[in-house]
Amino acid sequence: MKKRDEYVEKLSAQLVEWDNQIEQLQDKALSATPDSGEGYSKAIAALKTKRDQAAQKLQGISAAGEDEWEDMKEGTDRVWNEVRSNLRDAILKIK
Repeated sequence: MKKRDEYVEKLSAQLVEWDNQIEQLQDKALSATPDSGEGYSKAIAALKTKRDQAAQKLQGISAAGEDEWEDMKEGTDRVWNEVRSNLRDAILKIK
């Protein structure tokens, strides 16, 4: 059980960090020109969707049985990597 708890704790902390980074991106997008701001808004919306998928995966792992969570870990890691990639791309685009 300890291994799953550590995994959930690590991912929960990552979600908080992502929320902070997304909020910073939103602030930057608000100060952008109208033309670029629209593109930024779309990138941020896509990022939020992926972040929400990651949160759902985390909830699934939290609720899963001891044997099930290991099977779910691979899919969760895949979504986590997608969020990281999308966030990195959005940061580079909005800077």
